[in-house]
Amino acid sequence: MNLTRFKNRLLTRLATVVPGLAQRFIDGYQPQESAGEIPWVAPAKPLRQAKLALVTTSGIHHQKQQPFDMNDSDGDPSFRALNGEELFDDFQITHDYYDHTDARKDPNIIFPLGPLGELVREGVLGSLAQTHYAFMGHIDGRHITTLVEKTAREVAAKLKTDQVDLVLLTPA
Repeated sequence: MNLTRFKNRLLTRLATVVPGLAQRFIDGYQPQESAGEIPWVAPAKPLRQAKLALVTTSGIHHQKQQPFDMNDSDGDPSFRALNGEELFDDFQITHDYYDHTDARKDPNIIFPLGPLGELVREGVLGSLAQTHYAFMGHIDGRHITTLVEKTAREVAAKLKTDQVDLVLLTPA
């Protein structure tokens, strides 16, 4: 592990143990502003008929997939397609900016496939997509343009092709 990754993991651990340190990180964060209005689209069909996909910024992915690049200080704007039926059998998390301890014990914390499956079985939600998508949540600097203009659009197109009606974003 390189020095940058070690430093990131150490700071994440400290921020978990010392809430005041976490607050200092939060207070120092400057979000990227979006231009224009955030579009709102009313659901086209009732929830009990809708197909839902998850999109996460938790850095979860299948073990056989390439890990997210944690050596780039601006993050990794790429995504991983996730098979919802197999993910919890072989997952790993590549993201140095939060504590994975609880997510490793129960990945539903960051990617709630189990609870959403219960909603499908109860008839509250129509169905779950087979393919879901993961990003690494720390994306900054030069990679923001790539995320907004390329990879997020690719994922949106894939969701449309899969006839997904609703997307639930789960940050980590």
